[in-house]
This record gives sequence, structure tokens and C-alpha cells, in this order.
Amino acid sequence: MNIEKVKGYHCPVEAAMDVIGGKYKALIVYELMSGTKRYHEIARAVPQATPRMLSKQLKELEEDGVINRMMYPVVPPKTEYSLTETGQTLVPIVDALCKWGEHYFELAGVPVPCEG
Repeated sequence: MNIEKVKGYHCPVEAAMDVIGGKYKALIVYELMSGTKRYHEIARAVPQATPRMLSKQLKELEEDGVINRMMYPVVPPKTEYSLTETGQTLVPIVDALCKWGEHYFELAGVPVPCEG
């Protein structure tokens, strides 16, 4: 976690949105809520993310202390991602976002495209 970055925020909402407000960050957290995942599993769950964007979002989440990245020195390389203790505190928030999204689909009369 970059303390200087945190000191630069003007309010808690700004900090929260910067940490999880990236294009795919909440989706990554959502995917990791069910446990440790390898890169390709996350990529499969977020198919709209380009490899470059997904790697960038994962790196930012790691820098912000939300996820752990564990690299294993094997061939081919094996990398696993999981939520940190700080990342676990996002679980109820992401759950609430999921429930709100389901409600939004229901209001529009559109079937929910994925299971929450």
C-alpha cells in the first residue's frame, strides 16, 4: 500500500473508488471471493478484459493491498491470486453491488445474465 497515495485522497469515497473502481477490479474481486485463482481462470471469468488490461488491474489491486500474487518457480510459470485480509473486507460490498445489479436487471425486465 502506498501511504503517499492514500494521503492524497480528499475523502474516503475517492479512496474506495480508486481502489476498486477500475474497469474490471470489482469483477476480479468478485471472482476471487470464491477462492484462489490462476490468471487464466480470472481471464476466463472476465473475457471482455484484454490481457494487458487484466494484468494492469491485477497489478494495481496487488499494489493497493487487495490481492496477493503468488508466483511458483516452475515451467511453465504458475501464478495464483487470492484476496488479502484487506481484500476480504470488500466481500460484503461486492455482494451488495451484485444484489443491486440483480435488482436493476429485474426493474428493467431483463434476465440476469449471470448467477450472483
